[in-house]
Amino acid sequence: GFWSKHKMQLKPLDDRVVVRITEDETTTAGGSVLPDAAQEKPQRGEVIAVGPGRLLESGERAELSVAVGNQVLFGKYGGTDIEVDGEEVMVLRESYILAKIVS
Repeated sequence: GFWSKHKMQLKPLDDRVVVRITEDETTTAGGSVLPDAAQEKPQRGEVIAVGPGRLLESGERAELSVAVGNQVLFGKYGGTDIEVDGEEVMVLRESYILAKIVS
């Protein structure tokens, strides 16, 4: 039917982003292994969609500091897991993104 032919497109609202989950990040950039006691291990992913930004009182939008294609670390429990075309993605507010991975 209709849905099988068309890939689902997500357009996040405000300061939300859609991230394709690529892996759990259990080591820090410096190579230190995070202990299991660390309550929330960040996850690594690739930004696949960004919203237009949070609406400010002035009516302008605050531009997001991440863009499609960026690799990011984000809190595992900061967003909502969704499966899109068999792929696990997460919709989360930009504030839940911990860091951009710069190579």
